[in-house]
Amino acid sequence: AVSAEANPVTPVMHRREAQILGALDPLIAAGRLPVPRLRGTLDADPWTVLILDDVDGRHPRLPWHPDDLAEVLTAVDLLADALTPAPIDADTLTRRFAEDFTGWRTLASAADHSGIDPWSRAHLDELAEVERSWPAHAGGDTLLHTDLRADNVLLTGDRVMIVDWPHACQGAAFLDVVFLAPSVAMQGGPPPAELLAMTRAGRTASREALTSAVCAVAGYFTCRSLQPPPPGIPTVRAFQAAQGAIARHWLADLL
Repeated sequence: AVSAEANPVTPVMHRREAQILGALDPLIAAGRLPVPRLRGTLDADPWTVLILDDVDGRHPRLPWHPDDLAEVLTAVDLLADALTPAPIDADTLTRRFAEDFTGWRTLASAADHSGIDPWSRAHLDELAEVERSWPAHAGGDTLLHTDLRADNVLLTGDRVMIVDWPHACQGAAFLDVVFLAPSVAMQGGPPPAELLAMTRAGRTASREALTSAVCAVAGYFTCRSLQPPPPGIPTVRAFQAAQGAIARHWLADLL
């Protein structure tokens, strides 16, 4: 349950997740997707409620334990297989993230660059130019989760369940691994390049496609981390800043 009084955006996200899970329900009910079933919804202003199956599981151990990580990455590959081609009509990633993945261009056009880290400040024009190319490499027919992190997966003992689906959209399969990689490294797992090599989906990306995607992600985290926190989520900027630092290091290696 979320309240519009605490954060006006979260009810919109819950309603979007309800639409996605409702459309996926035949596959979930048949056991073909490791996703909790949506059983119902309730709108009682200011509250929006999703009623889902309870999952008897745990989040991965942090710092990441190799066994947990291997289990999760196997599940990520299996999920990409099950969701290719996308089994539902979903928005494309290039449309959904068109405004979000403009971080470097936003920072480059700002009058004051004093808050930006030295490496980014020195390469800002180049980063803004590379960022422009991400839509050309993001197309694909996989339904992506786009928000995979330790807190959005549950290990039950015999499978990995993937939760929290409001941002699902269609794109290239490798992108879910790119989006996952900075948080894994931040929480004690392997560096992003090593993580990509551990998944089938991650190994499908060309260097050019990977560079453009990592540039977009690094710009997103860097730009967002410099903004005031959104209502009701005071810790998110520090979380984004930590992922941004890892993504920038990865991007520097790729460039």
